[in-house]
Amino acid sequence: MTDTLQETKEESKMLLKDQVALITGGAQGIGREIALLFASEGAHVVILDLNQESLSKTKAEIEGKGVKCLDLMANVTDSTQVDEAIKKCVDTMGRIDILVNNAGITRDTLMIRMKEEDWDAVLNINLKGTFLFTKAAAKVMMKQRSGRIVNIASIIGVMGNAGQANYAASKAGVIGLTKSAAKELASRGINVNAVAPGFIKTAMTDKLPELVRNEMLKLIPADRFGQPEDVANTVLFLASKYSSYITGQVVQIDGGMLM
Repeated sequence: MTDTLQETKEESKMLLKDQVALITGGAQGIGREIALLFASEGAHVVILDLNQESLSKTKAEIEGKGVKCLDLMANVTDSTQVDEAIKKCVDTMGRIDILVNNAGITRDTLMIRMKEEDWDAVLNINLKGTFLFTKAAAKVMMKQRSGRIVNIASIIGVMGNAGQANYAASKAGVIGLTKSAAKELASRGINVNAVAPGFIKTAMTDKLPELVRNEMLKLIPADRFGQPEDVANTVLFLASKYSSYITGQVVQIDGGMLM
């Protein structure tokens, strides 16, 4: 009996108990960290990715936390596949309370050397994908008259960066989209916010030369690189009841780099 009461108390403390969250790019990196944290807080999670092996592994980890998980393969730049993913989410889980637009890529090179296809690929996945999923999920959330949308932007979208014109443009676009969507959807009980991570330690940043990493560290007052959980914790706050009066905001998670 005591154990049962303790379990009930712990469940009552869960920030996202029985809510449904869809996370694009949710099988790897920051998306995976967000998915696992949401599951720990009681959310049923839908993860979307193009890597089936990572999807299966992350799904097993999520289900190990005692919640439901749906894994989907879809191209975020294809409106038909996006609409189908949202439909599968609603048909399986019954609703969608939280959308995290996390899917993204980089194709870095100096602008004068950048191929048109590298520009298009980054803008399509990072910005168009965010637009398509926001549009599709908003239709469901508007009927519910509630919802949380959190977009993963970047400080590069705020400050720009040599060799990342396509990425900077895409993330600046995500910030503009976030603010516009927030104004359109606030009256329907839907909050739309973004986070702008700085230098976060992931497989993507691990590929950078040591010299580049060392120079970047000198610019961070906190004197350390961020961890995926630093981003996930902020996304959790923005997805929870504690952010009910926050919308249209961009939270920089950068150790003070751009303060």
